[in-house]
Amino acid sequence: MGVKTRALKAAFPYTIPVLTGYIFLGAAYGILMNSKGYSLGLTVLMSIITYAGSMQFVAVNLLAAAFNPLYAFLLTLMINARHLFYGISMLNRFSGTGKKKMYLVFGLTDETFSLLCSTEPPRGIDRNWFMFFVTLLDHLYWITGSILGGVVGAMVSFNTKGIDFVMTALFVVILTNQWKSQKHHSPAIIGIGVTAACLFFFGSIHFMIPSMVMIVVILTLFKAPIERKVAE
Repeated sequence: MGVKTRALKAAFPYTIPVLTGYIFLGAAYGILMNSKGYSLGLTVLMSIITYAGSMQFVAVNLLAAAFNPLYAFLLTLMINARHLFYGISMLNRFSGTGKKKMYLVFGLTDETFSLLCSTEPPRGIDRNWFMFFVTLLDHLYWITGSILGGVVGAMVSFNTKGIDFVMTALFVVILTNQWKSQKHHSPAIIGIGVTAACLFFFGSIHFMIPSMVMIVVILTLFKAPIERKVAE
């Protein structure tokens, strides 16, 4: 069995929670695109080249609005600003990945980031190919979900209110798995505490960027003692 095949087989079980979430949420996106009169081809193209989760839902209305690239850029930056911090934290993991690095950066969604941070490839599995296939599988799940949604939306009309809660449930599952896999929870506690404080002071609309900045600063300042505690 080749290196790539073994890495693919090893990566798949870790992505099953993302599979369930992305199929349903991707389907909701496909149904929404269809309800606005967009073709299945455009839906699939958006999921392939944009692949931005919540931003794709926002983009449905942007496509119908007057052309304003500056507004679209700023809106995208605000919604996906957290990915700047994801990228910074993954610099070490992605070093030495060669040509795969560009795709690993492109496919770094919330769920893929969580998986890559919380899992280690099984013994004997190439780390770079393992990360690549985790990223690729998650991407394919989203594309598949959007295709199913586009097809079903063209055939059946139904109320999809509340289906976006699938993503929230997926976050909870991933957080629970991370918590159970670690003996020391100080980084998670810091993240939860800082986020709660920023939510209180900045409100639900503006808390994301301040909370991410503060989490990065605090974890950077206390990196040494946290690593020592984990090592012990």
